[in-house]
Amino acid sequence: MSSSLPIDSARRRARGAVSNAASRYDLGRVEEGDGWDIPEERRGFRTEVREEKPRSFLTYNRSPDLPFDRSINPYRGCEHGCIYCFARPTHAYLGLSPGLDFETRLVARPEGPEVLRRELSSRRYRVATLAIGTNTDPYQPIERDHGIMRACLAVLAEFRHPVAIVTKGALIERDIDLLAPLAEQGLLRVGLSVTTLDARLSRLMEPRAPGPARRLAAIRRLSAAGIPVRIMTSPVVPGLTDHELEALLEAGKEAGATSASWIMLRLPMEVSPLWQEWLTEHYPGRAGRIMARLREMHGGKDYDARWGHRMRGEGPYAQMIAHRFAVATRRLGLDRPQPPLRTDLFCVPGRAGDQLSLF
Repeated sequence: MSSSLPIDSARRRARGAVSNAASRYDLGRVEEGDGWDIPEERRGFRTEVREEKPRSFLTYNRSPDLPFDRSINPYRGCEHGCIYCFARPTHAYLGLSPGLDFETRLVARPEGPEVLRRELSSRRYRVATLAIGTNTDPYQPIERDHGIMRACLAVLAEFRHPVAIVTKGALIERDIDLLAPLAEQGLLRVGLSVTTLDARLSRLMEPRAPGPARRLAAIRRLSAAGIPVRIMTSPVVPGLTDHELEALLEAGKEAGATSASWIMLRLPMEVSPLWQEWLTEHYPGRAGRIMARLREMHGGKDYDARWGHRMRGEGPYAQMIAHRFAVATRRLGLDRPQPPLRTDLFCVPGRAGDQLSLF
């Protein structure tokens, strides 16, 4: 990956990444001065959104680590700007940086809901739970203006299609009118990520995501509407958030969560240098210990992508976190898995001009 110097903090105010290194597919790009050395004012990184027309919307995977085999992504990139986001490297496929580009140069897919409708209507389609939010957050701030996630939910409701949503966006409350009926039919579950209860740390790590208290309030509102919510204490960051594990689970339980999950901090590809730049700027005294603990869990490497290993790591520290989680969730009654979603209700809705059944 091409290296990049840290960008002035005033230009990246309320952003997560410290730099904006070139995409790994653009290694030939050279950054150098023009010889004039004339100071010039450079504007901050504003959010830019362009639109993309997807030829297909459903994405399939065969990962044994994941409890789903299909997902959709209304947006590419994520304005929340979480510095630890494992999806950052996907921006390189667009020729953009996984750094500041990932959180400022976004792609909306407004025709996605209609493409989804077409794909679900195919005679070859076989229903199974559809995951949303497993790559970039469907309830990031730009959803307020674009409404693509809400349009996707309307399509899924028409088809009575099971859906599992992962988010840290409080904007999900807007769609309770669509979500509650899905939940009542056994077609919905939600996972809401709360990484820390420390508002300052959250603002540094997840600069444009709702604060911890706001996310807990969203769990409370969703639960009150009859929507099953799992609190996701992810990622667990050694030496930074790990001491909060039990407190996070207790807060989630108090807010109405019925189950819980955790994943260890993951640093694939460009995420590792971005994370280390962030640590050096905000927590220089802890950076060495945090990275040493992560490498201890991955055989001396920053990250090991092996299936069955990448989500949790291995060794004494990983085992300790797993044990603490198991003890706390059992005590709080959060150790029960969410029930499987129904697939037997799936039905392709009729459209104008269709031949009606005589029976």
